[in-house]
Amino acid sequence: MPDSRRLLLELEQTRKQVNRAIINPEIKTLSVEHLEPIVTIVARARAAYVSELFSLARKQSEPPARDTVQHLKELREVFDELVAAANALETMIERGYVDVDGSLSKPG
Repeated sequence: MPDSRRLLLELEQTRKQVNRAIINPEIKTLSVEHLEPIVTIVARARAAYVSELFSLARKQSEPPARDTVQHLKELREVFDELVAAANALETMIERGYVDVDGSLSKPG
């Protein structure tokens, strides 16, 4: 195996070990119950963002003025930030940086 591939494999192992050592103590074992509020807040942010778009469209036949779009921009920034955080959480789960509940079912 070429030295560069070996280095990249070792780097990946080191990255996983370091991330798990730092992140795992901060995040409790995850289950669907823990993740549902995150999915919910992202969905609410998406709904608020798109709802504001519809509201702007109903009020104006021309493209809205820059200052009128400011609230829409703020809603997009909130939505984008929440999506980025949720994606980071997904990556942490995929890469094994956090523990997951083995049952993987929502308590009934």
